[in-house]
Amino acid sequence: MSEAADFVFRLVKEHPEETAIRTLSRLQKVALLLLLAGCLVWGALNFVLFLTVLNGVLMTFYIVLCCFKMYIIHLALGEQKELSFTRGEVGSLRDEELPVYSILVPLYREAESLERLIAGLKGLDYPQDRLDVLLLLEENDGETLDAVQRIELPAFVRPIIVPHSLPKTKPKACNLGLAEARGKYVVIYDAEDRPDPDQLKKAVLGFRRCPPDVICLQARLNYYNQRQNLLTRLFTVEYSSWFDLYLPGLDNIGAPIPLGGTSNHFDLARLRELLGWDPFNVTEDCDLGVRIAKHKLSTKMIESTTWEEACSRLGYWVRQRSRWTKGYIQTYLVHCRRPLRLAHNLGFTNNVAFHLIVGGTPLCLLINPIYWAMTVVWFVFRSQAIGQLFPFPIILWGLLCLFLGNFVFIYASALATYRRGYYDLVKHSLIIPFYWILMSLGAWKGFLQLIYRPSYWEKTKHGFDLVGKTS
Repeated sequence: MSEAADFVFRLVKEHPEETAIRTLSRLQKVALLLLLAGCLVWGALNFVLFLTVLNGVLMTFYIVLCCFKMYIIHLALGEQKELSFTRGEVGSLRDEELPVYSILVPLYREAESLERLIAGLKGLDYPQDRLDVLLLLEENDGETLDAVQRIELPAFVRPIIVPHSLPKTKPKACNLGLAEARGKYVVIYDAEDRPDPDQLKKAVLGFRRCPPDVICLQARLNYYNQRQNLLTRLFTVEYSSWFDLYLPGLDNIGAPIPLGGTSNHFDLARLRELLGWDPFNVTEDCDLGVRIAKHKLSTKMIESTTWEEACSRLGYWVRQRSRWTKGYIQTYLVHCRRPLRLAHNLGFTNNVAFHLIVGGTPLCLLINPIYWAMTVVWFVFRSQAIGQLFPFPIILWGLLCLFLGNFVFIYASALATYRRGYYDLVKHSLIIPFYWILMSLGAWKGFLQLIYRPSYWEKTKHGFDLVGKTS
């Protein structure tokens, strides 16, 4: 176990600059201070001009981001680049030829999900003597440990105790699991996940079909409790857009893919060479996707879906969203510590995609409320101070941004839900702008938390889809 425990923080020990153990590098701190000082001086000399120019820059950023997203949506609708397989191809695989497949399942305060988890693992269309399932259990999580003791685990399931230490994060647990795994391939599933039964076989076929530089296959994610309440409906609309349009579009151009937190399948040996996940990053999935691209390796999307539980309680939803935004900012800051090297490693197109998707996503969520507030103040009070920031050219630019931006995101939402067959959810695309308010609330929570609790993992509670149901 000592070698496995040593692997948990090996990335931090050998390449600390590639991890979020520090939020900002010394050079980034200096650059940020100089930028703030320059803004303060310019603002003191001509406050209106400074804000007007800043306004124009942000509007331009919005337009570029919207055009880029339209472009990758267009690609996702064109020639299919995802890996897909017929039933005949899947059925042709013989059990004795299949490799051992490791499954990492991080469990923390997930006692209520354990029975469904084991039932789902038993339902996988993969020979059980070639499964290697590791339940990653936190040492101080007595409730889940007791639940594991009470249930009869299949022979292919191994409980692994993660020693108590900080940070208490999912990637830290997964690193321990990666060191203990015995398979040729490895995948992460969350406690509530329900992957398509044949997903492991499709991943095996995918790795056989792909060139050697492809070390990760990302399955699509969606929700099985789509219609539980309004929040889960809107969450499903968002997830359908992200995993069915945006990520396939990024795959089409070979850009870095911000991995989902589950259902990413890896070549185990190659993932170990990359030293696994960053234990200090709270969106370790997104970070690893970028790190894979930086090492000139590739990720491909696979046409298979894992069904998850959409968070149906607003409080937990905001906690989850704040963690995602905080992690995206962490990832962006980590990989921008050496921007010239990043640009060289990724290439021009991939570098642009990284800045727009990984950096642009949280930026939009953070600045949206500011523009909403200015709009309300102007309409209610006809404030001349706000009017000065929008001379005629910027008003035209802003109107283009307003209509183009809303069109892109509403169009993507409606298209993705229609293609998924969620016809009754298409109408919810029209109210998706109100959902952005909640997204921005979570984003600001995560941004502020980055200052004082950067590696704190906001836990999402599961099992609410069962509330009120009888067995």
